[in-house]
Amino acid sequence: MHTVTQTGSVEEALALNEVSLLRQLRQTAKLRVSVDGRVRLPELICDGILISTPAGSTAYNLSAHGPILPIDADLLALTPISAFRPRRWRGAILPHRAKVRFEILENRKRPVSAVADDFEVRDVSAVDVAEDRSISMTMLYDRGHSLDDRILAEQFND
Repeated sequence: MHTVTQTGSVEEALALNEVSLLRQLRQTAKLRVSVDGRVRLPELICDGILISTPAGSTAYNLSAHGPILPIDADLLALTPISAFRPRRWRGAILPHRAKVRFEILENRKRPVSAVADDFEVRDVSAVDVAEDRSISMTMLYDRGHSLDDRILAEQFND
């Protein structure tokens, strides 16, 4: 996550699960969403939006009614949080290499914070999100419960 705040300062952070943008006050956020340099939503009015990795798709993303992604999928879930306009927009599934830009419209009147897992930047004016495959990690889990089984169980209410 690469953010630019209203004062022009730049903050960067890594996320394993998701990057979320959230309204800071009572008014909804007003966002412009671009994917790979093309504006896809000129105006999204909502409480927020998040972009989730497969690892994070069963956490906040699922709570916001986003799709569960298989852990080895080369995909990202783009999920609105309480979208007001466009009314029926439910989000999108993007290729993992997508570069997503969020511009905060009316950012002084409708301030927004950006959160990469647990690192928050307040009063952002723009946020760029892209996957970095040069970083690796080892994921630990219980041998008796594979991640694929857990994801299937979550989808079928097992």
